[in-house]
Amino acid sequence: MYKIMLIEDDHQLSALIKENLERYGYDVILPEHFTNIEEEFLTINPDLVLLDINLPYYDGYYLCRSFRQKSTVPILMISARSQEMDQILAIELGADDFITKPFTFEMLHSKVKATLRRVYGEYAVKGDKNICVGSLCLDEKTMSLEYKGKRVELSKNVFKLLKKLIENKGSFVTREELIEEVWDSVTFVDDNTLTVNMTRIKQSLSELGLKGLIKSKRGVGYMLQDPSGGRND
Repeated sequence: MYKIMLIEDDHQLSALIKENLERYGYDVILPEHFTNIEEEFLTINPDLVLLDINLPYYDGYYLCRSFRQKSTVPILMISARSQEMDQILAIELGADDFITKPFTFEMLHSKVKATLRRVYGEYAVKGDKNICVGSLCLDEKTMSLEYKGKRVELSKNVFKLLKKLIENKGSFVTREELIEEVWDSVTFVDDNTLTVNMTRIKQSLSELGLKGLIKSKRGVGYMLQDPSGGRND
Protein backbone atom coordinates (compact mmCIF):
# COMPACT_ATOMS: atom_id res chain seq x y z
CA MET A 1 0.00 0.00 0.00
CA TYR A 2 1.41 3.35 -1.04
CA LYS A 3 1.52 6.02 1.65
CA ILE A 4 0.44 9.52 0.55
CA MET A 5 0.93 12.63 2.66
CA LEU A 6 -1.82 15.15 1.85
CA ILE A 7 -1.04 18.73 2.89
CA GLU A 8 -4.17 20.81 2.28
CA ASP A 9 -5.68 23.28 4.76
CA ASP A 10 -9.17 23.19 3.25
CA HIS A 11 -10.60 20.55 5.60
CA GLN A 12 -13.58 19.75 3.41
CA LEU A 13 -11.43 19.28 0.30
CA SER A 14 -8.78 17.25 2.13
CA ALA A 15 -11.46 14.95 3.55
CA LEU A 16 -12.89 14.39 0.05
CA ILE A 17 -9.45 13.73 -1.45
CA LYS A 18 -8.61 11.33 1.36
CA GLU A 19 -11.89 9.47 0.97
CA ASN A 20 -11.57 9.16 -2.80
CA LEU A 21 -7.94 8.03 -2.83
CA GLU A 22 -8.48 5.52 -0.03
CA ARG A 23 -11.11 3.86 -2.21
CA TYR A 24 -8.22 2.88 -4.50
CA GLY A 25 -6.23 1.39 -1.64
CA TYR A 26 -3.90 4.26 -0.79
CA ASP A 27 -3.00 5.13 2.80
CA VAL A 28 -3.66 8.89 2.96
CA ILE A 29 -2.19 10.70 5.96
CA LEU A 30 -3.05 14.28 6.94
CA PRO A 31 -0.67 16.42 9.02
CA GLU A 32 -1.68 16.96 12.63
CA HIS A 33 -0.15 20.42 12.94
CA PHE A 34 0.74 22.81 10.13
CA THR A 35 3.45 24.29 12.35
CA ASN A 36 5.40 21.00 12.29
CA ILE A 37 4.97 19.91 8.69
CA GLU A 38 8.67 19.26 8.07
CA GLU A 39 9.01 17.09 11.17
CA GLU A 40 5.86 15.15 10.33
CA PHE A 41 7.12 14.61 6.78
CA LEU A 42 10.24 12.89 8.11
CA THR A 43 8.19 10.80 10.55
CA ILE A 44 5.60 9.73 7.97
CA ASN A 45 8.20 9.09 5.25
CA PRO A 46 5.54 9.05 2.50
CA ASP A 47 5.77 7.50 -0.96
CA LEU A 48 4.17 10.61 -2.50
CA VAL A 49 3.22 14.11 -1.33
CA LEU A 50 0.16 16.08 -2.43
CA LEU A 51 1.01 19.66 -1.51
CA ASP A 52 -1.18 22.75 -1.67
CA ILE A 53 0.52 26.11 -2.21
CA ASN A 54 -1.61 28.37 -0.01
CA LEU A 55 -1.05 27.10 3.52
CA PRO A 56 -0.84 28.63 7.00
CA TYR A 57 2.61 29.31 8.47
CA TYR A 58 4.65 28.04 5.49
CA ASP A 59 3.51 28.09 1.87
CA GLY A 60 3.80 25.09 -0.45
CA TYR A 61 6.80 26.51 -2.30
CA TYR A 62 8.83 26.67 0.91
CA LEU A 63 7.80 23.16 1.91
CA CYS A 64 8.49 21.76 -1.55
CA ARG A 65 12.02 23.10 -1.45
CA SER A 66 12.50 21.83 2.10
CA PHE A 67 11.24 18.33 1.25
CA ARG A 68 13.41 18.17 -1.84
CA GLN A 69 16.52 18.93 0.22
CA LYS A 70 15.74 15.88 2.37
CA SER A 71 14.18 13.42 -0.04
CA THR A 72 13.55 12.45 -3.67
CA VAL A 73 9.90 11.58 -2.89
CA PRO A 74 7.57 12.59 -5.76
CA ILE A 75 5.69 15.83 -5.04
CA LEU A 76 2.46 16.89 -6.77
CA MET A 77 1.59 20.53 -6.18
CA ILE A 78 -2.10 21.50 -5.91
CA SER A 79 -3.25 25.09 -6.34
CA ALA A 80 -5.98 27.40 -7.57
CA ARG A 81 -3.17 29.47 -9.08
CA SER A 82 -3.15 28.83 -12.80
CA GLN A 83 -0.52 31.33 -13.92
CA GLU A 84 2.37 29.90 -15.90
CA MET A 85 4.96 31.35 -13.52
CA ASP A 86 3.37 29.55 -10.56
CA GLN A 87 3.80 26.24 -12.34
CA ILE A 88 7.34 27.08 -13.43
CA LEU A 89 8.33 27.99 -9.88
CA ALA A 90 6.89 24.73 -8.53
CA ILE A 91 8.85 22.66 -11.06
CA GLU A 92 12.05 24.62 -10.43
CA LEU A 93 11.73 23.98 -6.68
CA GLY A 94 11.53 20.24 -7.29
CA ALA A 95 7.85 19.40 -7.80
CA ASP A 96 7.14 16.53 -10.19
CA ASP A 97 3.79 17.82 -11.43
CA PHE A 98 1.21 20.59 -10.92
CA ILE A 99 -2.55 20.14 -10.57
CA THR A 100 -4.77 23.20 -10.94
CA LYS A 101 -7.99 23.61 -8.95
CA PRO A 102 -10.75 22.86 -9.64
CA PHE A 103 -9.98 19.29 -10.71
CA THR A 104 -11.93 16.05 -10.88
CA PHE A 105 -11.01 13.21 -8.57
CA GLU A 106 -10.56 11.03 -11.65
CA MET A 107 -7.88 13.44 -12.90
CA LEU A 108 -6.20 13.53 -9.49
CA HIS A 109 -6.14 9.75 -9.25
CA SER A 110 -4.75 9.52 -12.78
CA LYS A 111 -1.89 11.86 -11.85
CA VAL A 112 -1.18 10.00 -8.62
CA LYS A 113 -1.27 6.58 -10.31
CA ALA A 114 0.97 7.69 -13.18
CA THR A 115 3.51 9.26 -10.82
CA LEU A 116 3.70 6.18 -8.59
CA ARG A 117 4.05 3.93 -11.62
CA ARG A 118 6.90 6.09 -12.94
CA VAL A 119 8.79 6.19 -9.67
CA TYR A 120 8.13 2.76 -8.14
CA GLY A 121 6.41 0.61 -10.75
CA GLU A 122 6.90 -0.68 -14.25
CA TYR A 123 8.47 2.54 -15.56
CA ALA A 124 10.81 3.07 -12.61
CA VAL A 125 14.54 3.34 -13.21
CA LYS A 126 16.08 -0.05 -12.48
CA GLY A 127 19.55 -1.51 -12.41
CA ASP A 128 22.92 -0.06 -11.50
CA LYS A 129 24.65 0.32 -14.83
CA ASN A 130 26.05 3.47 -16.37
CA ILE A 131 24.80 4.94 -19.63
CA CYS A 132 27.53 6.91 -21.36
CA VAL A 133 28.21 9.07 -24.36
CA GLY A 134 31.92 9.68 -24.54
CA SER A 135 33.15 10.57 -21.05
CA LEU A 136 29.70 11.77 -19.98
CA CYS A 137 27.92 9.08 -17.93
CA LEU A 138 24.57 8.67 -16.20
CA ASP A 139 24.72 6.53 -13.07
CA GLU A 140 21.36 4.75 -12.76
CA LYS A 141 22.07 3.62 -9.20
CA THR A 142 22.77 7.09 -7.75
CA MET A 143 20.79 9.09 -10.34
CA SER A 144 23.77 11.33 -10.98
CA LEU A 145 25.69 12.64 -13.97
CA GLU A 146 29.47 12.32 -14.17
CA TYR A 147 32.11 13.84 -16.41
CA LYS A 148 35.88 13.58 -15.93
CA GLY A 149 35.73 13.15 -12.17
CA LYS A 150 32.97 15.69 -11.57
CA ARG A 151 29.47 14.70 -10.50
CA VAL A 152 26.05 16.37 -10.16
CA GLU A 153 22.87 14.94 -8.65
CA LEU A 154 19.73 14.87 -10.83
CA SER A 155 16.00 14.87 -10.15
CA LYS A 156 14.01 11.88 -11.44
CA ASN A 157 12.49 13.87 -14.30
CA VAL A 158 15.81 15.37 -15.41
CA PHE A 159 17.44 11.92 -15.20
CA LYS A 160 14.81 10.35 -17.46
CA LEU A 161 14.94 13.16 -20.00
CA LEU A 162 18.73 13.06 -20.14
CA LYS A 163 18.70 9.27 -20.47
CA LYS A 164 16.36 9.57 -23.46
CA LEU A 165 18.66 12.14 -25.08
CA ILE A 166 21.77 10.03 -24.47
CA GLU A 167 20.08 6.95 -25.93
CA ASN A 168 19.35 9.01 -29.04
CA LYS A 169 22.62 10.99 -29.10
CA GLY A 170 23.27 12.84 -32.32
CA SER A 171 19.58 12.76 -33.31
CA PHE A 172 16.73 15.09 -32.49
CA VAL A 173 14.10 13.78 -30.06
CA THR A 174 10.69 15.41 -30.42
CA ARG A 175 9.12 17.34 -27.56
CA GLU A 176 6.22 14.89 -27.62
CA GLU A 177 8.55 11.90 -27.18
CA LEU A 178 10.32 13.57 -24.28
CA ILE A 179 7.07 14.50 -22.55
CA GLU A 180 5.71 10.98 -22.92
CA GLU A 181 8.99 9.56 -21.57
CA VAL A 182 8.50 11.36 -18.26
CA TRP A 183 4.84 12.29 -17.91
CA ASP A 184 3.15 9.41 -19.81
CA SER A 185 0.83 11.72 -21.71
CA VAL A 186 1.16 15.02 -23.58
CA THR A 187 -2.49 15.86 -22.94
CA PHE A 188 -2.26 17.32 -19.45
CA VAL A 189 1.33 18.58 -19.41
CA ASP A 190 2.05 22.24 -20.06
CA ASP A 191 4.65 22.53 -22.81
CA ASN A 192 6.59 24.93 -20.62
CA THR A 193 7.16 22.17 -18.06
CA LEU A 194 9.48 20.43 -20.54
CA THR A 195 11.28 23.71 -21.25
CA VAL A 196 11.96 24.20 -17.53
CA ASN A 197 13.40 20.70 -17.18
CA MET A 198 15.55 21.11 -20.28
CA THR A 199 16.94 24.29 -18.73
CA ARG A 200 17.82 22.27 -15.63
CA ILE A 201 19.65 19.73 -17.81
CA LYS A 202 21.69 22.53 -19.39
CA GLN A 203 22.49 23.90 -15.93
CA SER A 204 23.68 20.46 -14.76
CA LEU A 205 25.90 20.10 -17.82
CA SER A 206 27.26 23.59 -17.22
CA GLU A 207 28.21 22.61 -13.65
CA LEU A 208 30.37 19.89 -15.20
CA GLY A 209 32.04 22.42 -17.48
CA LEU A 210 30.03 21.38 -20.55
CA LYS A 211 28.19 23.98 -22.59
CA GLY A 212 26.46 23.86 -25.93
CA LEU A 213 25.79 20.10 -25.88
CA ILE A 214 22.00 20.46 -26.04
CA LYS A 215 20.75 21.70 -29.38
CA SER A 216 17.13 22.66 -29.99
CA LYS A 217 15.27 23.17 -33.23
CA ARG A 218 11.90 24.89 -33.30
CA GLY A 219 9.16 22.51 -34.33
CA VAL A 220 11.49 19.50 -34.09
CA GLY A 221 12.86 18.94 -30.58
CA TYR A 222 16.17 18.53 -28.74
CA MET A 223 19.44 16.75 -29.47
CA LEU A 224 22.43 15.83 -27.29
CA GLN A 225 25.83 16.04 -28.96
CA ASP A 226 28.87 13.96 -28.02
CA PRO A 227 30.94 15.92 -25.46
CA SER A 228 34.05 15.32 -27.51
CA GLY A 229 32.51 17.42 -30.25
CA GLY A 230 30.78 19.98 -28.03
CA ARG A 231 32.11 23.03 -26.27
CA ASN A 232 33.52 22.45 -22.83
CA ASP A 233 34.58 25.91 -21.83
